[in-house]
Amino acid sequence: MLWGWHDLIVYTLLLVVADVLLWREWCSGVVMLTSSTMVWYLFERAGYNFLSFMANVLSLLVAILFFWAKSASLLNRSLPPLPNLEISENTVVIITDVLHQWINHTISIAHNIAIARDLKFFLKVAVSLWLVSYIGSLFEFLTLVYIGVILSLSVPVVYDKYQHFIDEKLCVTRRFIQTQYRKIDEMVLRKLPLPSNGGYPLHS
Repeated sequence: MLWGWHDLIVYTLLLVVADVLLWREWCSGVVMLTSSTMVWYLFERAGYNFLSFMANVLSLLVAILFFWAKSASLLNRSLPPLPNLEISENTVVIITDVLHQWINHTISIAHNIAIARDLKFFLKVAVSLWLVSYIGSLFEFLTLVYIGVILSLSVPVVYDKYQHFIDEKLCVTRRFIQTQYRKIDEMVLRKLPLPSNGGYPLHS
C-alpha cells in the first residue's frame, strides 16, 4: 500500500506526539508540563485575565521587536530573526480533513438519533453528555484542560510500563460492563416501544 504525503505527515506527527507523551523526548515533555503548569497557575490561582495577559505579552513582544529593529538600523546590527509567519497549504489541508471528519461524525450522531430513532444510541449519548456536564460542574474549564495535560503525560507512561497487568484488569472491567449492559438491555431497553418511520414521510 502506497502512502501519500498527507499520510506521511500525519504519521510523523503521531510519532512526535508519542515520543512526547512517553517521555522519550524529555525536553519537550518538561517544556509542555512546565508551560501548562504556569498557564494554569497564572489564570486559576493568580487571577490573571486571559485577554489582558495576552494583550500585555503581545505589547511587550511588539515593543521589544520595534526597539530591536531601530537599534539594529542605527548600530548596523542584524535585524530580529523572525521566521516566515505563514500557514502552509499542507497544514490547511490537514486541519480541513480533521474538521471534515468531526463534522461528518457529528451529523451521523444526529442522524442516528433523529431519523433512525436508535434508542440505545440516544441513551449512550445522553449519559455521556450528562457525565461531561457533571464533571464540568466540578472544575473550571482551564483546570480540566490542565488535568488532561497531566493525565496525557502520565497515563501513557504508566500503561507502557505495566501494560500486561492493566490489560488484564481492563478485560475484567469490560466483561463486567458488558454483562450489566446486557441485563439492562434485556430488562428495560427491549421492552420499550419504538416508533416506526411509517407515520413520518420523508421529503426530498
